[in-house]
Amino acid sequence: MTTEQVRAELLAWAPEGVEAGKPVWLGLQLAHQPEWHTYWKNAGDSGLPTTLEWTLPAGITAGDIAWPTPKKIPIGTLANYGYEQTVLLPVPLTVVPGFSAQQLDIKLKAVWLVCRQECIPQEGEFSLSLPAQGSTAASGMLFQAALNAAPKPLPTGASQLIVSGQQLKLSLAGLPAALQGKALALFPETGNIIQPAGAWQQAWQGQLWTAQLPLFAQRTDSPARLPLVVAYQETAYRIDAPVQGDWPAPVTVAVVSPALEAALKANVLSASAIPSSQPPIGLLAALLGALLGGLILNLMPCVFPVLAIKVVGFVNEKNQATRLTSGLAYTAGVVLSFLALGALLLGLRAAGQQLGWGFQLQNPAVVASLAALFTLLGLNLAGLFDFGSILPSRVSSLQAKRPGVNAFLSGVLATAIASPCTAPFMGASLGYAVGLPAGQALAVFGAIGLGMALPYLAASAVPAVARALPRPGAWMVTFKQLMAFPMFATVAWLVWVLGQQSGIDGAGALLALLVLLALAVWSFGLRGTSGRVIATFSIAICAVAVAAIGPNIIKPVVSPAAAASARWQDWQPGRVEQLTAQGQSVFVDFTAAWCVTCQYNKKTTLADTAVLADLDAKNVALLRADWTRRDPAVTQALTDLGRSGVPVYVIYKAGRAPVVLSEILSVNDVRAELAKL
Repeated sequence: MTTEQVRAELLAWAPEGVEAGKPVWLGLQLAHQPEWHTYWKNAGDSGLPTTLEWTLPAGITAGDIAWPTPKKIPIGTLANYGYEQTVLLPVPLTVVPGFSAQQLDIKLKAVWLVCRQECIPQEGEFSLSLPAQGSTAASGMLFQAALNAAPKPLPTGASQLIVSGQQLKLSLAGLPAALQGKALALFPETGNIIQPAGAWQQAWQGQLWTAQLPLFAQRTDSPARLPLVVAYQETAYRIDAPVQGDWPAPVTVAVVSPALEAALKANVLSASAIPSSQPPIGLLAALLGALLGGLILNLMPCVFPVLAIKVVGFVNEKNQATRLTSGLAYTAGVVLSFLALGALLLGLRAAGQQLGWGFQLQNPAVVASLAALFTLLGLNLAGLFDFGSILPSRVSSLQAKRPGVNAFLSGVLATAIASPCTAPFMGASLGYAVGLPAGQALAVFGAIGLGMALPYLAASAVPAVARALPRPGAWMVTFKQLMAFPMFATVAWLVWVLGQQSGIDGAGALLALLVLLALAVWSFGLRGTSGRVIATFSIAICAVAVAAIGPNIIKPVVSPAAAASARWQDWQPGRVEQLTAQGQSVFVDFTAAWCVTCQYNKKTTLADTAVLADLDAKNVALLRADWTRRDPAVTQALTDLGRSGVPVYVIYKAGRAPVVLSEILSVNDVRAELAKL
């Protein structure tokens, strides 16, 4: 079977036929795509080993995997043990005397975890018919190479494993002379005993290799023997020696009872059961918060340029009735668009789709389309072209006769670009809304739209507000041209968002296409034969470029924001539970590249030296859940927290429910919550 990450195949090798006492091997071969890996029998700090479940004829039994020597795979501050490129996991078969079947019908169910920055559990079912008579040697070289890569047994001899405090002192004798003086890699076969990423020392004392290994802080076992593998390049040896000395007292990790686990799950499913730095809200509070959040949206950098366009046209309109019609149409466009987005979100969730607020900007094609639209608007405001010169005359006349249509469409555009900017007070309101009956939930979405349209509606309905606006004049031309630059700034932000989703190639392709788009709209304003030739030529270039480099725009890559840094680790399902079970507190940042509030918090509060010092002092693990592209696991985690959009900041500690912080982080609030740990 083949997935996007790995190709798996069941192989067999019986060089002398299937007989008692003869070598018979089966094996699962995993061919990984670049940068992907699966795990060894001890996965290290994270991950899971590959498991094989065989169904074999009577008289045939399967042994354990003859694991090839792994390599150390660093993931941020963690260290894992596993395999990249292609690996074969050989398994020996034992044949009972007198076995007389003509062929072996073999079935295998294999389960593996394949990881890059993200991890994907996969499984496959395989079947194979192996002739009992004759040689099956087609895969012999592959099995020989895999068996040669397995560590050779090293006699215990004078080797020693001695526990001393929180360290394991190791001395190995009998290693080949060719290894003397070399820096060796070490892999403990038993997990949670030695720290995979811990700092350890090694040295050669003549022919004796010594090492001091830090013990795992949350060790729960004190084994009498500890099998280890040491390796240098392609050479590896295995020793299974008794452990001398007294193990330090094991750390006791609390086991959650089934009743308590059920209660915790019930708390997670109830948004009101999650303590938050914000008080619980009801429907009225949610409506007021949504209304206020909509008002604040007008100040967002991604919304203000659209509002500026309306102001330019608004101050030039002297007729009160026309002005009121325009205000009502703009309000209708905003409110109906928010209702439509809310209805779509609720409908898709009811159908089982994992979506969240702002989901439209998780699609690179939508981001690229908005960037093209805002480029056109910016060029229009700058005076490069007039829409009337490129639109059909029928559309232009309709635009002039129906200004309300323009206002309505402006409201739709403002909503499309504004909704991902989850402002303060909106996160809790939206999270509360998705758990309400459909009618009440849509009321919350409508309140956001009404709040966003309220300033423009007030100016169109109240003459005193309109009189306070500047009078029409020559300044409007300058102001209109000035508003082109916020438009271009919005384009720059959208290109950056796309770069997080589709990489540098996607962002570069979009920039190239935007330049060609500008060339095309400029050419439409030319007159005469030369103008028509240039316009035709520019359109042809655009078409060729779209076909040639357009696919790079929607090509997925690993988001840079999702890559683990030295301080921040990549969030994965179950990672929080794993860390809290070890007694460590966890801070999770649910974020997205297209979320302006997220980026503000990241550059200010989350980069504050006092906050970082408190996090280090409390030994808080930092996880970042990137939602730039659609991720069902992140969406489900947000839903469990009673939220439907980002940013969301949560502090976890063993023995207490998670604490959800405010969307706009302040240094004092974060430090106050950290002080409670």
